[in-house]
This record gives sequence, structure tokens and C-alpha cells, in this order.
Amino acid sequence: MTDMEQDQQQLKQDMDQIVNEWIASGHLQQGDLVVIGCSTSEVAGERIGTSGSGELASIIFQALTSLKEKTGITLAFQCCEHLNRALVVDKETLNERQLRQVTAIPVPEAGGSLASLAFQQMDKAVLAESITADHGLDIGETMIGMHLRPVAIPLRFNHRSAGHARVNAARTRPKLVGGKRAAYPPSQ
Repeated sequence: MTDMEQDQQQLKQDMDQIVNEWIASGHLQQGDLVVIGCSTSEVAGERIGTSGSGELASIIFQALTSLKEKTGITLAFQCCEHLNRALVVDKETLNERQLRQVTAIPVPEAGGSLASLAFQQMDKAVLAESITADHGLDIGETMIGMHLRPVAIPLRFNHRSAGHARVNAARTRPKLVGGKRAAYPPSQ
């Protein structure tokens, strides 16, 4: 087995572990919107934006598609800064959530490998200018925070890498209001 094949096999195992931990957390609910940011360059052990990989993007996309099928979530794939971090979503999501559509076609050099793959693979893919997601997964420190609703809470998975990239996940909750006399549900 070549080094590249070993790296791809490791990435598949990493993504399977992340998906399984996320499902086990119990935080994902059917219909939740999840933003995904990914640098396949970082996954490969290189500096963000320098050596994207369609092969690595495919492994990650397959794992996230499995997560979607198992949980009923909706996925949004963040493009890189060359497309102002627009998001690949399906047309139905754009309409249901009343998102603002923008025009571009993500490509690996302007959008990123994962976002461009998602644009090709998703049914009726379009770009949304921004979203307010319920959850997020950041592979390679791509800065997805601008697309999470307040209040973001880090999820601490045991497995925190995909290939060579650091992985961070978040969930969100409604803001707590009311001060010291207010009562809150225990899960907040």
C-alpha cells in the first residue's frame, strides 16, 4: 500500500470516528442545519489553500453524506475566502430557509475542493451568501463561526483530527435571558 493509500485509509477511519461520535452525542436532530468547513490542504498536512485534493474531499463528502442519511440533517458546505465564504446548499434549503442566493461556481482554486465537490454532487446545488447553522464541523481551521447561530458551544470529541488537520465541532443553543431570578432547562 502506498503512502497516499495509507493516508486515505486513515482519513476514512478518522471521519468514521468523528461521524460516530457526533451521532452518539445526541445533539443532531432531523432538519438541523450543519455548516461544514474544510481545508483538504490541511488534511494532507500542508498549509491551507496550497494543495487541495479531490480524493480527500471525496472521502470526507462520503462520510458527511452518511451522517446526513443517518440523522436527517441538512448540510451546507462553506467555500473559501475567494468566494467570500459563501455556502453550497441545495435549492430546497435555500428556499425553505429564505437564504440569499449568490452566483458563482465553486472550483478547487476558488471555493475549495470539498465545496466544489459538494456543488457537483448535490441535487440542484446553489450558493447562499450566509446561513445561521445549528451545528458546525471545522476541518483544518477554516473559520466557520460566522455561520453559526448564537450561542455556539464547543463539542469535545475524543477523535479530534482528520488526516493531519485539527477538527473542531460546535452545537448552538438559544441565548439565556432573564438574570439571576430566571430558571433554565438543565440541558442549556
